[in-house]
Amino acid sequence: MADTQQSTEATLHNYIVPDDLVGVRVDKALAVLCSGHSRSTIQSWIKQGLVMLDDEVPKQKDKVYGGELLEVSVPEIRQGEWEAQDLPIDIVYEDESMMVINKHAGWVVHPGAGNPDGTLLNALLHHYPTSRQLARAGIVHRLDKDTSGLMVVAKTETARLGLTAQLVDHSLHREYLALCNGRIISGNTVDEPIARDKHDRRKMAINMMGKEAVTHYRVDDRFRNHTLLRVQLETGRTHQIRVHLTHIGFSLAGDPVYGQRLAIASDCAPELEAQLRSFKRQALHATRIEYAHPITGEHQSWERSMPSDMQALVDACAIDNH
Repeated sequence: MADTQQSTEATLHNYIVPDDLVGVRVDKALAVLCSGHSRSTIQSWIKQGLVMLDDEVPKQKDKVYGGELLEVSVPEIRQGEWEAQDLPIDIVYEDESMMVINKHAGWVVHPGAGNPDGTLLNALLHHYPTSRQLARAGIVHRLDKDTSGLMVVAKTETARLGLTAQLVDHSLHREYLALCNGRIISGNTVDEPIARDKHDRRKMAINMMGKEAVTHYRVDDRFRNHTLLRVQLETGRTHQIRVHLTHIGFSLAGDPVYGQRLAIASDCAPELEAQLRSFKRQALHATRIEYAHPITGEHQSWERSMPSDMQALVDACAIDNH
């Protein structure tokens, strides 16, 4: 199954991996799905970061397990459809080759079904018209719509390739703040493979046939019925933090997909109850990002605190302690 959306320099093809390709390498699977292109061409696309497998940049030897979303930016098609829109971007750092942005919760990163415009990509096309020449307008990784925080975006092809390489070898480090339901005693690691949930395309699930997923977490603050965690990803699977924390019994506060959004204790402080009832998203913020600059090689690290809605929720948890 496939659909297509065109940009100025590339056509974005979306495929759902069929079950008859289970266990096949991603390059071989694409050779079947993109039958009009040679396998060597497809391998070149993978190396250039033009292929995404469930929102991640795969290696050509990675295997598919059925049900994943494969996105391919096929280059050199010049029929622009994505609209440039004058939307504000919260820029943390910028130079001629790349930028770091602080995405607000509720902002979709890339146009897709149900979100044809109003996305970060549309904003990038307005502020940087030359980004039309780059796959996904220079976006090399994503955050969920309702997750806030730091992202890197390339402004040149050299920078895009350099940042993509760091994503693939896991040298681009990201740290998150996550408020979860329940009291976690100490930090630990979750090492459980993840694949797309075959029964619900919106969700990912623990699956022994899925891709390796490793999440490290430590306690930042502990409250009566909640815990604020600092989370580091060793891998970057779709919804990884949300799936892993739910798996160990500590779903994210407010998560409408994996958790119980209104998990309110009977003796909850009124201030916390009000915050929990009004908080309509998963309590997850990408607070820190660290990488080697793709041009200069300089080590760079950036950090941004939680947005006001999540901070208010954490503050209410502290009130509930008393």
